[in-house]
Amino acid sequence: MLTVGLVGFGFAGKVFHAPVIRAVAGLRLSTIVQRHGPPDPKYPDVEFVHSVDEMLTRKIDLVVIATPNTSHHPIAKQCLLAGRHVVVDKPFTTTLAEAQDLVQVANQQQRFVSVYQDRRYTGDFATVQQVVAEGALGRVVLFESHFDRFRPERKPNAWREETLPGSGVWFDIGPHLFDQALLLFGIPEAIGADIRVERDGAVVDDAFDVTLYYRHSRAVLRASMLRPPLGPTWLVNGTKASFIKYGMDPQEAALKEGRTPDEPDWDAEPAELYGQLITPDATRTVPTLRSSFTRYYENVRDVMLGTAQLAVTPEWSLDVMRGLELAAASSRAHGVLPWSP
Repeated sequence: MLTVGLVGFGFAGKVFHAPVIRAVAGLRLSTIVQRHGPPDPKYPDVEFVHSVDEMLTRKIDLVVIATPNTSHHPIAKQCLLAGRHVVVDKPFTTTLAEAQDLVQVANQQQRFVSVYQDRRYTGDFATVQQVVAEGALGRVVLFESHFDRFRPERKPNAWREETLPGSGVWFDIGPHLFDQALLLFGIPEAIGADIRVERDGAVVDDAFDVTLYYRHSRAVLRASMLRPPLGPTWLVNGTKASFIKYGMDPQEAALKEGRTPDEPDWDAEPAELYGQLITPDATRTVPTLRSSFTRYYENVRDVMLGTAQLAVTPEWSLDVMRGLELAAASSRAHGVLPWSP
């Protein structure tokens, strides 16, 4: 049994990591670093400690970091230097330079560092991947993905909405959408971005439209805190057909409700949210494939056991960081910027 220490037990730790780790056979969540507050009674078999230093005195094979973005680099570096494998919640770090430093340290320590890209493992994205790969769309000319919410007021005491490095919706949602686009289409030739503030009183970006330029196609990534999630989540136009799908993957909502991935049909999607493949002659319903956030941690487990290659590699995560920084630079410059490795 491989032991896991979780650093950070706020929203990300409680919702997206702890219950998912516990649902993976072969992993045991043994320790949680929670600086304040009593232990969570839902985790009676887990030791709660108050510091990373204290956690590192325990037998821990893997450290998962689910803390505010500005702390990702120092905590990950400390854990790598202590000889642990490390998973970092997105974004990897607040700068590409910090991410490159972590990759170098991981290589020196002969440990891996990976970024928690759980949104690779949603049923809707798996369905988009299948539709694109099957070729029914023909050559894809335009891809759009949306991650919209209607939250007109700033969330009180939320570090993501404060003027800190790595704050704002682009570094929050952008890592997911950019990762998905890279999986589908590869590295773009250029990026053009409009990353902006829309809400009254907001002090960091809360909306973006980011276009990835490919030779014969475009991938457009969109998010807003002032757009109710009523429009399409996915829109893919090709030379032969289009695919359109509404609704968000149900896993986040299920986790927020306290459901766990080991429950049967815990994340089942209603048929009315299935996507539609539209051709000039007909419209066909495409049932949503099943997936699970647990697949990320199953891969990490298998890597530690020596039976698999890492799915979210350090090199891949550096490219995501390059994309995040290039888009931010494009938005500041009000122009399209070429990709440079």
